[in-house]
Amino acid sequence: MREVVVVEAVRTPFGKRNGGLSSTHPADLSAVVLNALIERTGIDPAVIDDVIWGCVSQVGDQSSNIGRYSVLAAGWPESIPGTTVNRACGSSQQALEFAVQGVMSGQQDVVVAGGVEVMSRVPLGAAKGDGVPYGPNVLARYDDYSFNQGISAELIAQKWGLSRRVLDEFASASHELAAAAQDRGAFDGQIVAVVTEDGNLTADEGVRRGTTPDKLAALKPAFQDGGVIHAGNSSQISDGAAAVLVTTPEKAREIGLTPLVRYQAGVVTGSDPVLMLTGPIPATEKVLRRAGLALSDVGVFEVNEAFAPVPLAWLAETGADPRLLNPLGGAIALGHPLGGSGAGLLTRMIHHMRDKGIRYGLQTMCEGGGTANATIVELVTR
Repeated sequence: MREVVVVEAVRTPFGKRNGGLSSTHPADLSAVVLNALIERTGIDPAVIDDVIWGCVSQVGDQSSNIGRYSVLAAGWPESIPGTTVNRACGSSQQALEFAVQGVMSGQQDVVVAGGVEVMSRVPLGAAKGDGVPYGPNVLARYDDYSFNQGISAELIAQKWGLSRRVLDEFASASHELAAAAQDRGAFDGQIVAVVTEDGNLTADEGVRRGTTPDKLAALKPAFQDGGVIHAGNSSQISDGAAAVLVTTPEKAREIGLTPLVRYQAGVVTGSDPVLMLTGPIPATEKVLRRAGLALSDVGVFEVNEAFAPVPLAWLAETGADPRLLNPLGGAIALGHPLGGSGAGLLTRMIHHMRDKGIRYGLQTMCEGGGTANATIVELVTR
């Protein structure tokens, strides 16, 4: 098996619902990050063997293989293929894993992985339409459970004894960390400005400065009466895209590129589809075992903040240092553009690792239906 490295990682700003990116077609938004990879690396796009693109709601503006049409929107040669994958919120993290597998096996040499979601144009749940996506056998197996992620978040909060105050404190901290990261320019090197009808969007739109637990206490529960989950301690509905360039160290040298990180290990797991969002817990254990690392070896953890109980339950079960968790804020503050989130988290983590000289980073995503991806990368020192 060949060694695999990431040589570039970029993302758009994450726009808020009906915000600065809402007028941009998903294929055109994807083209922004695809072309940013070319501009930053200086490579000829013709060397790229494939583009593997994550997208969750593959209907409307995101239908008809958005991965392929993103390549064409970027103006790349028609000879470059593209495909679209859906592993729910982990779609673009899974795109990375597929890209790594292609390069590691020797079937491909240079692959782009990433994803997009413009939730302002294709709302969450749009792909369902009038259908029943789970089927009668699944519904019968789980006693006609609704498979509602918000209810799953409520169940997790109950199981781990997470109070509304604790969840709101975590959510407030996410905004505080994200605002501090923006102020010190931590995102500047990874974000690609997007030219829109209203001007250039250069920064994540979702950060709400001055958010406090007391302010969040005024919000009504979103999923059940007397519940603890509300809009303020849940991930934001967002628009965005992200992309990474994957190859081997040898190919990187051949085309004049310097690796950022080395791929160490990746896994995907299944877990209880009713709790649904607890998959990062077994996925973390599994990926550490596969990488031959201890939790204490890892210097940064990116655990997607789908809902505040997800990273908090993960912390409780793993015993990780909370100071290393989502140090630049997470999806509660920065947004969660579904199909683009996995590559967006990876981009954020890679740049943070380089900025701080962190050797190992671990990223994990909870996903609808009770699956989870986890990936470990290692900083390449020059």
